[in-house]
Amino acid sequence: MALKTGNEYMEALKQLHPIVYFKGEKIDCVVGHPLIQPHINAAAMTYDMAHDPASEDLVTATSHLTGKKISRFTHIHQSTDDLIKKVKMLRAISQRTGSCYQRCVGFDALNAIYSTAFDIDEKLGTDYFKRFCKYLEYIQEEDLMIAGAMTDPKGDRGLPPSKQEDPDMFVHVVDKNDKGIVIRGAKMHMTGMVNSFEMLIMPTTALTPQDSAYAVCCAVPVDAKGVIHIFGRQTNDERKWDTMDQGNAKYGVVGGECLTILEDVFVPWDRVFMCGETEFAGLLVERFASLHRQNYGGCKGGVSDIIIGAAASMADYNGVAKASHIKDKITEMVHLTETLYCCALACSCDGYQLPSGAYYVNPLLANVDKQNVTRYIYEISRLCHDIAGGFIATMPSEQDLKDPEVGKYVEKYLRGSSEYGTEERMRMARLIENMTGGTALVESMHGAGSPQAQRVVMARQANVEYKKKLAKRLAGIEEE
Repeated sequence: MALKTGNEYMEALKQLHPIVYFKGEKIDCVVGHPLIQPHINAAAMTYDMAHDPASEDLVTATSHLTGKKISRFTHIHQSTDDLIKKVKMLRAISQRTGSCYQRCVGFDALNAIYSTAFDIDEKLGTDYFKRFCKYLEYIQEEDLMIAGAMTDPKGDRGLPPSKQEDPDMFVHVVDKNDKGIVIRGAKMHMTGMVNSFEMLIMPTTALTPQDSAYAVCCAVPVDAKGVIHIFGRQTNDERKWDTMDQGNAKYGVVGGECLTILEDVFVPWDRVFMCGETEFAGLLVERFASLHRQNYGGCKGGVSDIIIGAAASMADYNGVAKASHIKDKITEMVHLTETLYCCALACSCDGYQLPSGAYYVNPLLANVDKQNVTRYIYEISRLCHDIAGGFIATMPSEQDLKDPEVGKYVEKYLRGSSEYGTEERMRMARLIENMTGGTALVESMHGAGSPQAQRVVMARQANVEYKKKLAKRLAGIEEE
């Protein structure tokens, strides 16, 4: 099958029958639903860009398995150039959507599982890698969007999976036979899950031998029997029924996350890539996490480009664009944005080849990248709020602007510089509100793991003992 277009992607989604709930009501079809369609539009953009000569080189790649042209989102990194192109691709797509396009988690899951399955086989003589490569060929050939599923509910964070009062707080194997396994539990914050075709289940933490039932990695169709998706609320989500008041009407906010329930889901053996190998669970988690944290300098860099543009535009509308302090604030937003981007590029340039042949980022720099995002996006948003003004949070609605009775007052009193129209100013204000508050900020903090999780990796990768030796050598202190 050739690479899908955006329309072909949406038509393929219509053939699926996932069980999806929102606000206590079952959604019959995700395509066309006003709450979900913006997220679908963002994902569709990734498909369309594969056919655009201006972006084709970034968004497509050559499969190392088949030699065919494939979506980069289904590609296994074969060089540092692949890692660099990934970051550039993510920034380019974000500049077009201003939102999450939901394919990164599955992309990173494919790469993390590929290398880890190889390592398991090398040590234990299993055949997970062969199974996974066959599955990967299927994903590449059909050009399928994959949802990565790592985060478990976790229950009592002070207890390991096997000690939880409720064993379902972490996804685990409840039965196995000669045909496959049965899994139970749930995965949370599942980006793009309801508009994907498949999900890749992964453990969420390092495990001990006592937790062997929880060391499971497998592929599950989103509409498999026993799978239930509960679509999450987002800030101002019911504005998706509006246009101007939504801000980013076409592509929405963040990634349409949901809670996915796995109620005794059967998985055949050819879709199982880890089952009980606890010593490799932590390795899979770390590889996935670092690959996913690499992304943020790219995608948040692109989103920040739009926020900078919105802030500069609002300065024009407010008549303050020439003020020196406004120029300085915009310059600082640029500085922070490019710092995010260059860190993502750095961890890619300093990547290296794993035993499987796949390439992996520098994990220290990847985690520094995401750590920066937890701070810089807030500062970029703060500066944007400073420039735009408080009315972005309090102004009347689109309906008021267009109302025959009060619209004239909204038109009159919400005008800024006479060079620009009131509606233009209001539209930009809504875009800023949409992109710099609520769900978008929380995702910048906790997406790809909590800030503390990144600091744990940074501390482990920092090699402080080596740095102490460097200091002692220059100080003339001899090592015993």
